[in-house]
Formats: sequence, C-alpha cells, structure tokens
Amino acid sequence: MDKEKAASIRINGKDVIVTGNPIRPLAEYLREELHLTGTKIGCGSGECGACTVILDGEPVISCLIPVASVLGKDLLTVEGLEETEDFQQLAAAMEENGAVQCGFCTPGFMTTLYALKQQPNLFEGDITAALKNNLCRCTGYRGIIATAEKVIYKEGN
Repeated sequence: MDKEKAASIRINGKDVIVTGNPIRPLAEYLREELHLTGTKIGCGSGECGACTVILDGEPVISCLIPVASVLGKDLLTVEGLEETEDFQQLAAAMEENGAVQCGFCTPGFMTTLYALKQQPNLFEGDITAALKNNLCRCTGYRGIIATAEKVIYKEGN
C-alpha cells in the first residue's frame, strides 16, 4: 500500500488524506478538521452513542476510536447518509413516530438504524441489541423502536 493510500480514509464516498495526531479520537477529527458536525460528542467515553458512524458497514462509537485505526477504511457519517432513500424513509418514520425530541442523539440513532436497514440480520435482527449503544434522554425509545419495526422489518426486509 502506498503512503498516500495508507494515510487516507474514505469518508462519505471521498478519499480524505489524514493529517495531525493519529491517536486523536475520530469524532473530534470529523467535527473539528472536516467540519462534519452531525457526529455529536456527548459523553466522550462510549456510553451515549451520539457519535455513532458507520465503519465498513457496521455502526461504531467514534469517540473511542483513534483516527489511525480507520486508515484505509470506508466511513459514513450522517452527512453522507442524509440524501439516500433509506435515510429519508427512516427520517420520515422517526418524525411520524415522535422519535425525535431535542435531536442531539438523533444522528447516532439514524446511523445505527441505517446500518441495520442495510443489514437487517445485524445484531441477529434484535432492535434492542442494535440500539444498546445509543442513549436518548427524551423519547423513551418507543418511537425509535417503532421506526425500526416499520422501516427495517415490515417494508420488505
């Protein structure tokens, strides 16, 4: 692998050459260097899921992952998902089910649900297990679970 390829990440379909501190948390890098502020930093300790992104098809907590560990990988943030049809279906269902209140946790939930829609058997199809790393202090999860049931498990998947 050449040096430029080794020092890059594919983010939202574009190759990004990484500079700076390689052990910096990925969430900070996304927000501060790339201005992808949809990825939120809530707790900074992997407890809330507000910083969830999709890494090689799987939802991961980006506040715990050093930038160096994702070099050469494919990363999707909420900004990269928002124009897709699947994301739009999820967003409409979240609104319909009253699953959004303050909105701080929403990007993390949306990226997790998007990954689950792409791979309905991820987490063995268990919605609660899929959402275990995402914390919401406002909604009580009913609307979020109803969204997953409607869009992921009842509409052809």
